[in-house]
Amino acid sequence: MICYSSINRFKYYLNKKIEASIMSFPLLASVPSCNFITNRSNDRRSTNYHPSIWNDNYIQSLESEYLGKSCYERANKLVGEVRMMLDKEINLLEQLELIDSLQRLGLSYHFENEIKTILDSISADHINVAWKKDNLHAIAIEFRLLRQHGYKVTQEVFSSFTDEMGNFKASLCEDCKGLLNLYEASYHLVEGEGMLEKARDFAAKRLKEYLKQNKDPYLSLLVEHALELPLHWRMPRFEARFFIDVYERREDRNPILLELANLDFNIVQAVHQDDLKYASKWWTDLDIRKKLTFARDRLMENFLFAVGEASDPQFGYFRRTQTKINTFITTIDDVYDVYGTLDELELFTEAVERWDTNAMQLLPEYMQICFLALYNFINEIAFDVLKGKGFNTIPFLKKAWADLCKSYLLEAKWYYSGYTPTLQEYIDNAWISISGPVVLSHAFVLTNLKTKECLESFKEYSNIIYYSCMICRLVNDLGTSLIQEARRHIWKLIDATWRRMNEERIADSLFPRPFIQIAVNLARTAQFMYQHHDGYGVEDGETKERVLSLFVNPIPLR
Repeated sequence: MICYSSINRFKYYLNKKIEASIMSFPLLASVPSCNFITNRSNDRRSTNYHPSIWNDNYIQSLESEYLGKSCYERANKLVGEVRMMLDKEINLLEQLELIDSLQRLGLSYHFENEIKTILDSISADHINVAWKKDNLHAIAIEFRLLRQHGYKVTQEVFSSFTDEMGNFKASLCEDCKGLLNLYEASYHLVEGEGMLEKARDFAAKRLKEYLKQNKDPYLSLLVEHALELPLHWRMPRFEARFFIDVYERREDRNPILLELANLDFNIVQAVHQDDLKYASKWWTDLDIRKKLTFARDRLMENFLFAVGEASDPQFGYFRRTQTKINTFITTIDDVYDVYGTLDELELFTEAVERWDTNAMQLLPEYMQICFLALYNFINEIAFDVLKGKGFNTIPFLKKAWADLCKSYLLEAKWYYSGYTPTLQEYIDNAWISISGPVVLSHAFVLTNLKTKECLESFKEYSNIIYYSCMICRLVNDLGTSLIQEARRHIWKLIDATWRRMNEERIADSLFPRPFIQIAVNLARTAQFMYQHHDGYGVEDGETKERVLSLFVNPIPLR
């Protein structure tokens, strides 16, 4: 999915050696991580994209022993035991800690109703402070979970831990568990919440000091993990794989929870393997990669994005379809960013806007192959919706693809003319060219669409969609940028965008919460892929190890 285009998109900035402009315009401070060769005789470029390291034969060979009846029976028994824990637990702090553990272990999808009931009750009786009085850990975990699930709770819950100057009290310095939860809670802040900004700075400073002491190996591991990237910004499925290993080191670990987490991870992994096999066979049968050899073959990474957006077992149809969408995005991005001439790109854009096979007659053969495959695929999705719900989604989906192609075309025109856009021009286009609106348009159709009127609420992209896409854009630029000042500036912009998205999550919205969660998870997955480098374009490294841990290697069970 998410574009590798920024590598080439602004190469001319570097070619023109306008370092001063880059430093004043740090969003664009990207450098190529692959070699682009332009043949000026026909205006075509080529790249040294490496072939995929994941071939279909390998993917089809994946097997799991965790789809058998005995595994499901044992898992269901354990789920029942945990459900009794949630129902019987009367200590509110212990209930919240259990919910937090279930979420981090990847198990909360089994207990959505129970979790909602508990949080509804806590939110309704929020002024009851007896169980959390003077307990930073309790108040911070309550604040974080309520905000995470869309409940409105104010930063003033932390006022008892500040002095008359509004600074957090030095007496908190020894409460590492409370400071860690305060730090994680601070990432749910919205614009203007100065107390939470102070909380983050205060907690981060004290936690760094705690790491030097390393009094508790378990807590130190969680602190180091949080300081690298807060929980709120992490991809949930990969966080579950990490936390299962960490939870096993807890002295007070719950053996039922741990057994269920291990078993459930392997069961879900087996479900994902089936989804991956389906997607890989589809991609192999489509055979586009052999016909459009200039385009990247990144089926595995596109599947990883789909899992990042919705990993729960019941979203199998979404993952399979979204993987297909992501592969089309990658291919069309390379048509615009690598191979097509400007004249051809204008014709291709017009064909997508018209959504008419007659319009493809003027296209070169490689574009006809690409357009026809996209046309048939999108019409197939629309036909399924028409059969199931009785209304036509083609105009809606067609517009999303046309918007994406127009954004690609504008960037191509900038490149060929040597035009340097202003920051505002860049942002106005880049949040669309990162492909997030196309991804989320299809996610809306695939998971939440109930009536024709629902499409009306999506016609103008809402704030939650815009902020999700902007984070995708920013982390993409971060992953392909080597200039340190640019990277620092991008991190500030990412943080500011998360604050705005947090506000949207607790605001009244026309969008169902599952769709909002997918929008948030899209941003998290992009951050996961680009945190250290371009984990999408460069497979054989950190991304390879992550793929193996998520989709190939089960957790050994005792």
